[in-house]
Amino acid sequence: MTQFTRQSVLTGLFAAAGATLAACDKPAAGGKQVVNFSVLSVEKSQTLNDLWTPFFDDMRKQTGLEINPYFAPDYTALIEGMRFKKVQAGWFSNVPGLDAIRIADGEVFAETIYPEGFAGYYSIIIAKADSKLTVDDVLKCDKSLNFGMGDAKSTSGTQAPLYYLFVPKKIEPKSCFKTVLTQGHGQNIQAVANGVLDAATNNTTALVDLESRDPVLRKKVKVIWQSPEPLPNDVIIYRKDLDPVVKEKLRSFFLSYGRAPGAEGERQRNVLKPLVLGGFIPGDNSHFIPVRLMEASTKLMIAQQSGDAAEIKKAQDEFAAIEKEKAAHDALTPMQAPADPSSSSAS
Repeated sequence: MTQFTRQSVLTGLFAAAGATLAACDKPAAGGKQVVNFSVLSVEKSQTLNDLWTPFFDDMRKQTGLEINPYFAPDYTALIEGMRFKKVQAGWFSNVPGLDAIRIADGEVFAETIYPEGFAGYYSIIIAKADSKLTVDDVLKCDKSLNFGMGDAKSTSGTQAPLYYLFVPKKIEPKSCFKTVLTQGHGQNIQAVANGVLDAATNNTTALVDLESRDPVLRKKVKVIWQSPEPLPNDVIIYRKDLDPVVKEKLRSFFLSYGRAPGAEGERQRNVLKPLVLGGFIPGDNSHFIPVRLMEASTKLMIAQQSGDAAEIKKAQDEFAAIEKEKAAHDALTPMQAPADPSSSSAS
């Protein structure tokens, strides 16, 4: 597809999906500046709207901005929405967030934390609750299993399992299983629970959310593998070229939300609970160092498979440089791990 055709398709996509999205550089009626804010659509639109409306209402009230929510249908829509200036700020998970920094002129200004205060979560592999399947069975690579993974840009659904589990064993998932189905976390849970898939990647946040929304479905799956380290949480990103006054209004809102004293703070925390959130902490682009390391690990595996000495050396150098950067960063800002989800009902 040519660049012209691709851009035309994307422009049409956002024109159709975001007809209500006003341009940020044009004030809304009443003189308020407009910010189109994107969120990945992992549930039905009406469900998302119900969950997010109180939060967006508070954002409008406290910032004085006209906030237009855009529920992006997939990771690509999140990235391209910011790239083509259809959205000015948004909620990103790690891999699409890194892409937004690289190609969409994005900048991290806040990170999410859980209600318990933790700033991380785990990648997991789930199986049906009554299954005898183990992670060793998954790694046999005998093409007997139907396996589910996440979108290629999903940190917990794809990048983390590759980095921690498959790459060290020199395993390419597509050549390992009978079938490999790529879909969202919610769909993978349903497929495993119904026996369509033998196992699938997922994350602990999705299971915590499922426990509150559908405890019956939660009991139908169990965790058979968990990443040895927590993954960094989602981030809030705005465009670098956004008006500095608007940036500060957004930054102040996120970093203060849920921290007010008394009844107002309690009300705000209750708004965050259905979103499985405890609030926000300051963030910057160093947030993506662990994700870059996973990415470099995959590049190294591909280079080693190619047998090209120059490419192997290049990939090794890149991996070593990011490892060094991560070690220096972790020494200054160690990440607090979430509670072990393998206990009780999560096991």
